Amino acid sequence: MDAEQMFKVIIVHLILSKRPEKALELISKHYGVEVPKLKVGMPKRHRKVLGCYVAKTKTIHISNQDALCNPYVILHEFYHHLRTHDGVHRGTEKYANKFSKDYIDVYKEYFHNRSIRP
Repeated sequence: MDAEQMFKVIIVHLILSKRPEKALELISKHYGVEVPKLKVGMPKRHRKVLGCYVAKTKTIHISNQDALCNPYVILHEFYHHLRTHDGVHRGTEKYANKFSKDYIDVYKEYFHNRSIRP
């Protein structure tokens, strides 16, 4: 496993360990972007989703405490933060999904490989 893959394992582990703020701090430093704010509670128009990113305030909104420990949601919304420049979002849902899935797949593979060794 290379350093990039290990980094992804650490980020997912931090989120699952109820330390999403630390994960966001590390991943922001890794990509050279400002750390987004993290807030439990959704903006009015987004009440039916688990998370959303508001570029104007640079805030990742999460619907509830359980979603704070969901790496898919945190990483998906971080991707939107990462792809927003000058208040304009330049990413897509498809690529936000792919970004999240990649981190989670690396994490799963790491622990799968560890569990099958004697």
